[in-house]
Amino acid sequence: MPRRGHSSSSSTAGTRPARTGRQRRPAAPPNGPRTGNAYEAASRKLFSWPCAPGTRPIANERGYDYLGRQLAARGFIVVSIRANGINAASVWGDENASARSDLINKHLALWQRLSTAGRGGLVGAFRDAATGKPQPVDFRRRVDLNKVGTMGHSRGGAGVTWQAADRHKAQWPAGVKVRAVMALAPAYNVMTEDVSAYEITRTPVAVMRGTCDGQVGREALSFAADATAKSTAGFHQVEIHGANHNYFNTRWSPAGGEVAARDDAGHDADHPGQCAEPGGSAYEPQLTEAGQRRVGAAYIDAFFRRYLTGDERFDGVLTGKRHPMAHIARVDVTARRR
Repeated sequence: MPRRGHSSSSSTAGTRPARTGRQRRPAAPPNGPRTGNAYEAASRKLFSWPCAPGTRPIANERGYDYLGRQLAARGFIVVSIRANGINAASVWGDENASARSDLINKHLALWQRLSTAGRGGLVGAFRDAATGKPQPVDFRRRVDLNKVGTMGHSRGGAGVTWQAADRHKAQWPAGVKVRAVMALAPAYNVMTEDVSAYEITRTPVAVMRGTCDGQVGREALSFAADATAKSTAGFHQVEIHGANHNYFNTRWSPAGGEVAARDDAGHDADHPGQCAEPGGSAYEPQLTEAGQRRVGAAYIDAFFRRYLTGDERFDGVLTGKRHPMAHIARVDVTARRR
């Protein structure tokens, strides 16, 4: 979508799960990272959009299917947004976050029209998860857009923070309320971005990062803490030992077999099976792809269940008093609640 002098296009599509039920459900749309967009050997074409004829787009948004299935099993309607048009655009910092915010709001507006009137751009966009064939779905009165949670990974983490910021709430579609924001390994450009543009004072926020993240440093945690310093809602910081940046997305994990998929953690021949931040020296056991996703999903699940459904049983997890994934990884959790 156009934004501040640059132009890009985004696609809209949906996958229908096996069951939708009849109750109104909270919505949780993830927004993915700035990564590759097309299967193309030439690096100059990797970030082109739309992809060249005969070149398949990389479905970055499907890299969070494991998380979507887990949340859907809890009763959430989960929407993962393809942001390849923004990934391909040469925009960074605040402009990139703003463009992702616009994309989220556009999708929320589409869902608002679909769930209230059964009309709009999402009509006819859904396909059966098993067969891939078009599948009409009646979402009228089944989506509670007064209880929306957003999750963004990497640049998407900056995007969901921007979208929920106090000064940008006026851009939310009518009838939409964002009640919880999860910034997953958010790629904030702390040298150029104005933290006041990301300030959130009335919406619960969680930030998560791995200790072996090769894409973003610990400033991701401190920036989020600064952006919520005046908040009267909850703020939760989750740091997963042995986790990198890419394994949270299956399409960017080596086992996914996609172009540019890699382990971004720092490694040393003297520390086999261990990892650290690139250039760092604090080596510790590295999590497997599946293990990292399992730990991350547990805390994301707890966060959304706490703040979108009011389930206080997860308070202990979100404050660090309980560690449900201790058998897999050490997880440091801090919380600030007023």
